[in-house]
Amino acid sequence: MSFKELLESWRETAAAARTARTFAVHLPLEEAAQLAALAEMFPGRTSEQLITELLGAALKELAAAMPYVPGTRVISTDEQGDAIYEDVGPTPRFMQLAREHRRGLEAGGKRRTARAPARAKPEPRAKARKRTARRPAAR
Repeated sequence: MSFKELLESWRETAAAARTARTFAVHLPLEEAAQLAALAEMFPGRTSEQLITELLGAALKELAAAMPYVPGTRVISTDEQGDAIYEDVGPTPRFMQLAREHRRGLEAGGKRRTARAPARAKPEPRAKARKRTARRPAAR
């Protein structure tokens, strides 16, 4: 959905269903002021609805902007018979991860993966040195 279509939607329809999970954000002042202006212009929408719908539109635009990177494997041919190569850029991974997360959200849980994410090992704590009060040097 483009931003133009989003504006039309705000004028005409109710908001779509939402997940139970919430996200807290701290907006820069300029964006917070713009959000308040939109909330005043479209009183049928809460600030949270506006943020949700703007983020949705931005994510769709982001996905569309991801570059196609042709791989070596031919996956199809076009109308002229030219080879179409698989996309090895960021788009397929983004789409796959998004599908996995959606299934997890629909199931009411977290996304499970075959491999656990790498965690940084905590650094060993340095032994605290006993502090002694320093006396001012005698003059």
